[in-house]
Amino acid sequence: IVGKVCSVIGQSVFGLEVYKELRKEGHTIVGVFTIPDKDGKADPLGAEAEKDGVNVFKFPRWRLKGKGIPEVVQVYKATGAELNVMPFCSQFIPMEVIDHPAHGSIIYHPSLLPRHRGASAINWTLIHGDKKGGFTVFWADDGLDTGPILLQRECDVEPDDTVNTIYKRFLFPEGVKGTVDAVRLIAAGNAPKIVQPEEGATYEGIQKKDNAKIDWNQSAQVLHNWIRGNDKVPGAWAEVDGQKVTFYGSSLLDSGATAIGQPLEIPGASQPGLVSKAGLMLFGNDGKALLVKNLQFEDGKMIAAARYFSSGSCASVELTEEEKAFGVWKSILTNVDAIEDSTDFFKSGAASMDVVRLVEEVKLRASGCQLQNEDVYMNTTFQDFIQMCVRKLRGEDDEEELVVDYVEKNINNMTIRMPHQLFINGEFVDAEGGKTYKTINPTDGTAICDVSLAQASDVDRAVAAAKEAFEEGEWGKINPRDRGRLLYKLADLMEEHQEELATIESMDSGAVYTLALKTHVGMSIQTFRYFAGWCDKIQGCTIPINQARPNRNLTFTKKEPIGVCAIVIPWNYPLMMLAWKTAACLAAGNTVVLKPAQVTPLTAMKFAELAARAGFPKGVINILPGSGALVGQRLSDHPDVRKLGFTGSTEIGKHIMKSCAVSNVKKVSLELGGKSPLIIFSDCDMDKAVRMGLSAVFFNKGENCIAAGRLFVEENIHDQYVKRVVEEVKKMKIGDPLDRSTDHGPQNHKAHLDKLVEYCQTGVREGATLVCGGKQVSRPGFFFEPTIFTDVQDHMFIAIEESFGPVMILSKFKSGDVDEVLRRANATEYGLASGVFTRDISKALYVSEKLNAGTVFVNTYNKTDVAAPFGGFKQSGFGKDLESLHFYVKDNKTKTLL
Repeated sequence: IVGKVCSVIGQSVFGLEVYKELRKEGHTIVGVFTIPDKDGKADPLGAEAEKDGVNVFKFPRWRLKGKGIPEVVQVYKATGAELNVMPFCSQFIPMEVIDHPAHGSIIYHPSLLPRHRGASAINWTLIHGDKKGGFTVFWADDGLDTGPILLQRECDVEPDDTVNTIYKRFLFPEGVKGTVDAVRLIAAGNAPKIVQPEEGATYEGIQKKDNAKIDWNQSAQVLHNWIRGNDKVPGAWAEVDGQKVTFYGSSLLDSGATAIGQPLEIPGASQPGLVSKAGLMLFGNDGKALLVKNLQFEDGKMIAAARYFSSGSCASVELTEEEKAFGVWKSILTNVDAIEDSTDFFKSGAASMDVVRLVEEVKLRASGCQLQNEDVYMNTTFQDFIQMCVRKLRGEDDEEELVVDYVEKNINNMTIRMPHQLFINGEFVDAEGGKTYKTINPTDGTAICDVSLAQASDVDRAVAAAKEAFEEGEWGKINPRDRGRLLYKLADLMEEHQEELATIESMDSGAVYTLALKTHVGMSIQTFRYFAGWCDKIQGCTIPINQARPNRNLTFTKKEPIGVCAIVIPWNYPLMMLAWKTAACLAAGNTVVLKPAQVTPLTAMKFAELAARAGFPKGVINILPGSGALVGQRLSDHPDVRKLGFTGSTEIGKHIMKSCAVSNVKKVSLELGGKSPLIIFSDCDMDKAVRMGLSAVFFNKGENCIAAGRLFVEENIHDQYVKRVVEEVKKMKIGDPLDRSTDHGPQNHKAHLDKLVEYCQTGVREGATLVCGGKQVSRPGFFFEPTIFTDVQDHMFIAIEESFGPVMILSKFKSGDVDEVLRRANATEYGLASGVFTRDISKALYVSEKLNAGTVFVNTYNKTDVAAPFGGFKQSGFGKDLESLHFYVKDNKTKTLL
């Protein structure tokens, strides 16, 4: 292919990118013809070409009274171009210029011709509700976009696309490539000329502000298409409260969508609009609804539609004398000639001390405005700053009240108030279609309440909210210490509500109340406080490199948040597992979409309420109760989720890992199944070994990730040990978990209870000795007797598989045969935890070194702490909870500077 000699006739960044790509392809550009400078500023295409030394011509016009201007045409012909490339041209080019080159002229047009000929093609693609959009590169002729087609490329039009989104996503990047591909085809002699059919041809006029007025007597779909088709230019508008208001950011709502809001009368509309926290809800003549996010007034000021009745009036209101105190910027930014709405405080040279001065001066001049340093960082332009201060002074800046539809119950000598809806983007909302399910109290098997059942579309909404909060919202702007303050505040609120949280946890999961208060809730509070202190201590490092001299190169690494993190937690410690994963995730600066276990959602929903009341920005925390097959799978597959943390079974963990890899190679941490061995030597402290051995198995009803799944007892103390533990087990009080004297509450849910019964039946069939327990307790609820098996051989099912319940599995080992018991203990595919009891320190160190598990307890068990990493080896997963944020930041980003 021989490079062509081209002229480029056009303008804008699009024309610039086409020009640059043509030069990269080896084509010779003999002239660039663009528009004259505006206000002393050159068009991007002309400016770049001038830098490259290419001849640039800036004719204000090419024709006069329909004929080419001879002097202009002569200058063009002198360039000797073989092809005219017209990527974006707003001028009328005479036919003697179009037809002059040997290969003619080609034009880029942003529609699938012959549909939508004319200058507003993208607008009309959306206004007409086309399902497909795209662009055409065609051969110019004397008609309006009627020349033969050289190539076309199409794309899907998304339901809420605007002119801006479809242009940025497809028409711009692919249009540049397509125009360059067209030149490549011409150079190769393979460029087709396909005559445009007249069938299906349309021509629509230029969309201007005057003809963009909304006709309300249409369906919601047509109204939505009209608004998005005019977004951002020229802007669909209507008369509201006597002034012209332009509507932006439309989205079509599902059928049956409802909202609580303040009515807004709109002349000509079938019914009043509703101003709600989500925006302005508008209605078509078919009763269906759309939602508009932003409004613009005649003076050019734009506001969030949700603030129409509060901020809207602030946009153009005259300031009072007190409010004029906010204009102290001029005394600080002495190097700026004039303070305009768009003036940026920091880009104009202000530093941190200027922030303090600004805040204090405003407080002195307007005592009613309680300003904080963070307010300046969050409102850096003069217009934003003024409006924020006015809202504060007029009492309009209070946080929107959190609306919670509580389920209230009088229980445990208190009234507990439980949210039961999804929590998305700072609001409690129903699931799509209003779908719900019942969460069950394992103490008596009765329903506690209906809980919203998240659907795939709810996952998409939550992820979108989390992504926006991370990329565009306040969360990404606040400094690490402020993040820490929010986490501390959340921990304080959890502590204030600890009895309520423990009661909900006990009622929903069956945890004994005293344990729920101390561990489930108490350790959760500790976790948030611990990680709050880590927020401003996430550091990279500097690296000495060979090329540091003589050019003084500096290389350093930086740890950055990952983005949207999905968290899928189990049902055994609902709140604590939430805390272990979420606290580190938030401390690192990420946003969260969390799926609690379907059978234990209630403390997660209460947590969402407390997080909102602590002041976490919208979208940072999202909670979606629902099924793992639907919600968990969608989170695993979602392309905008960048990290997934999961605690659960090994089987599901493998499936999640595969989905995360196939979707977008998400970062993954997995805490999976276990069959943790506990070795008890004859030289142990027997009292401690009995006491801690019982805790190792029966703690939290055996629903414990690190529970001792198999005990190996040295044969010369085996019978004595069995006798002692049986005596203690028979003393355990089984009963209502809210009773302070109860030792052993119900299993978490019916399916798990049934599994435990079957597990014990299998043990008996295989020949193990059932010493006690092994069956359901004869009372309402999901109670299972604490169980002890002896004479368990290595090949038996109960020796290999985890019960995840109150079942002690006991086996003997020969006296003094340390290596043999180690071999048996390690003969498992799991490696989550382990333990050893011995008074011999050398033996303890040797055994703990040889045990292949993520955690080894020596002369104790179940002693975890928020500062100690927690996780396993082999098929117990990888990645550590509670590990100083390592799994919630990106791998080191390396930067080398000169």
